[in-house]
Amino acid sequence: MAHPIAEANDQSPFGSLTPDAFYSRHKVSHASEYITNPRGLKLFTQWWTPLPPTPVLGTLAIVHGFTGETSWFVQLTAVHFAKSGFAVCAIDHQGHGFSDGLVAHIPDINPVVDDCISFFDSFRARHAPPNLPAFIYAESLGGAIALLITLRQGSGAWNGLILNGAMCGISAKIKPPWPLEHLLFLVAAVIPTWRVVPTRGSLPDLSFKVEWKRRLALASPRRTVARPRAATALELLRVCKELQARFEEVEVPLLIVHGGDDLVCDPACVEELHGRASSKDKTLRIHEGMWHQLVGETQEDVDLVFGEMVAWLRTRAERASAAAAAVANGGAA
Repeated sequence: MAHPIAEANDQSPFGSLTPDAFYSRHKVSHASEYITNPRGLKLFTQWWTPLPPTPVLGTLAIVHGFTGETSWFVQLTAVHFAKSGFAVCAIDHQGHGFSDGLVAHIPDINPVVDDCISFFDSFRARHAPPNLPAFIYAESLGGAIALLITLRQGSGAWNGLILNGAMCGISAKIKPPWPLEHLLFLVAAVIPTWRVVPTRGSLPDLSFKVEWKRRLALASPRRTVARPRAATALELLRVCKELQARFEEVEVPLLIVHGGDDLVCDPACVEELHGRASSKDKTLRIHEGMWHQLVGETQEDVDLVFGEMVAWLRTRAERASAAAAAVANGGAA
């Protein structure tokens, strides 16, 4: 099954189609709504479900990355998973996409984790039977957020987690240079929103190998290419350190997928996560020669990588459903 990125062009993820025509072509339904979090911010949420006769095998919560959003590349991946049999939901983090908040500013990751848990739990309660298998798919910074979600809720809350280019460690090739990295806490304390932190290249330039996909990333009206703010950069570094100290606590079934030439999030860190995680079911796929955004590779490679993800999800969904049925039958007996 071809990933829908095949139909995009360098100006629109939907190519020449309207969004409604695009959803109809892929036989999925789409809806969206704003929710208000405890901090008074309006957050944009949306979801995609397969149209009959495709059965719903499970739910899938998507967590996007830093400077990303759910209405551009991530939406195409959501459609890909939905047409494969999953009820997919996603939320724009504060300061991202259509959500309220200072642009791309996350001085504390914990409220963002809270927002995700609240919406994902609500979506599952409203749109899926209680026994339907539930999964998370996460990209880049979203990988760190997803790991924190599973650590907070416990491994029993989720049947599996796919990490795509996860931020378990920031590559030395993009980190702020010494001594700024070590003095960042001072800058963040004085002027937390100052875009003082230099990075060695823009994220789209370092993330998307195929040139027209890089142009498509830059065509999004809600993507920023500005430098990270001081408090946000400090928090991203802190989150990586926290996760690295807690890898052994990870118990959820894992599929870790990463580009071998990722210059944004260090592949060595997800290799360490795979080695140290307590998960009994864990798979690591390092794709040599691929960059940070795997959807930014050639169509052949995109279909290979995302085809593996769909197969992994379907297999775990079938196992979880069979196990739930066995328990139910045992209880009835």
